[in-house]
Amino acid sequence: MERQAGRIILLWGWRRALVAFLAGALAVLAQAPYDFFAVGFVSFPLLVWLLDGATGEASDGFLRRLLPAFATGWWFGFGYFLAGLWWVGSALLVEADSFAWALPFAVVGIPLALAFFYGFAAVVARLLWSNDIGRIAALAFGFALAEWLRGFLFTGFPWNAVGYAAMPVPLLMQSVSVTGMVGMNALAVFVFALPALLAARQHLRLGAALLVVLVAAHAGFGYIRLAAPEKAAAHSLDVRIVQPAVDLTEKWDASVRDRIFATMMGLSAKAPEPGHNRPQLILWPETSVPFLFTERPDALPAIGEMLGDGQMLVAGVVREEGGSAARSRYYNSVVAIDDRGEIVDAVDKVHLVPFGEYLPFADLLGRFGLEQLVAGPMTFAAGNERHPITLPGGIRALPFICYEVIFSDLVAVDATSAELIVNVTNDAWFGDTPGPYQHFRQAQIRAVENGVPLLRAANNGISAVVDPRGRIVDALAIDARGAIDVRVPISNQAIVSSGQRRINGMLIMFLLAVAACILNVRQRLRAN
Repeated sequence: MERQAGRIILLWGWRRALVAFLAGALAVLAQAPYDFFAVGFVSFPLLVWLLDGATGEASDGFLRRLLPAFATGWWFGFGYFLAGLWWVGSALLVEADSFAWALPFAVVGIPLALAFFYGFAAVVARLLWSNDIGRIAALAFGFALAEWLRGFLFTGFPWNAVGYAAMPVPLLMQSVSVTGMVGMNALAVFVFALPALLAARQHLRLGAALLVVLVAAHAGFGYIRLAAPEKAAAHSLDVRIVQPAVDLTEKWDASVRDRIFATMMGLSAKAPEPGHNRPQLILWPETSVPFLFTERPDALPAIGEMLGDGQMLVAGVVREEGGSAARSRYYNSVVAIDDRGEIVDAVDKVHLVPFGEYLPFADLLGRFGLEQLVAGPMTFAAGNERHPITLPGGIRALPFICYEVIFSDLVAVDATSAELIVNVTNDAWFGDTPGPYQHFRQAQIRAVENGVPLLRAANNGISAVVDPRGRIVDALAIDARGAIDVRVPISNQAIVSSGQRRINGMLIMFLLAVAACILNVRQRLRAN
């Protein structure tokens, strides 16, 4: 092991960049849908050894001495994000005649930009580097800090955060209910990188003990939590989730809108599945209504006739405000429609997708002929606030549209705000690629974090009901058209509040930084 590590440490130039790139790409196998988390014990030790050798010349200035570390982290990140996000290009091929030109900018450009976060992580780690277990703590702190920043800088895009690699199944998801994603990101990198100690043997026993203790605590806590009796549900909700599997090439085609709407209505009105009650709530996916209600005044009365007494439909729609073409504003929304065919509540999407639902710096970029790429025939405006929708039985549901559900701090649900999470999405843009599976996994983790059920409706998968401990109660696969009926017990099983989770995660990150600093200083004092 020492010989192999030595060879990696001494790599330079394109060979160092290639190994870093391949190590990052390999790490993606730990994410959904592959869930082969063991690769983390290869990728991150390789990164540690590469950073061991990422030193500048003593005569170089401060920034130049950090450049090799930044380059190593950047190449690792480029491999990770390229292998993990290549599927975003599928959305541009739905209307290939108009948007195929942007394919290389999306498939390569997004990873090029996101890789700067991992370059930053490597620089932070290198500033606190030492020759022992301190460098493992430094790397974990650097990545945790970078992933935290990735959650909100430049509108935020925390997709495939490294902590998800340690949570492939419900047994291994439960720790996030205490640590939050900040803590999971830090601990995952720390544990994955510990085998790097096998090379130098320094702190090897301590590293092995920490690895065994942390992995055992992670799995043991999951086992205890899953085995523990569930809280008695105060009430339950009978739910039908509709997945229409609409072909996106027809989505905004006026000639087929009636057929799409009829499909939605037919799936919603069918008799309950054997052993299930009539649904109290029917859930449709994001932008599932293929027209504006202002253009089709007959649609709401038709929905009212389809719904029985006491039933409610929550549907993803495009909502218009303004009244004239020149002054209208459009919102990506969910609306609640009662059995009289009246809209009784609406929540607009707050966190829009840049270039997909709106064009950042529209005036400037418009001069160069750029426009939004994939969301639909209009530009969306962002909503001002999110609030719970009251469902039948007085149950409060907090809705999140599409990728809003990947933001851990945004999906902060407690007993005072809501009793379940609703996520509507349209992952059909990405076909049967890793994208929809990754998106679903992140939504699944939000249920565990917050200790409440998740209802998820997708146009073309993955639609599902997830319980408060991350277990899938029922689901519809990608490309399946149909509906599922589920009785959902409503109970809050959160262990700590969202605020306490945030504090716990930051504390873990802080302790790793302190440990790295102490060992770094001790090494410097010994050297002097």
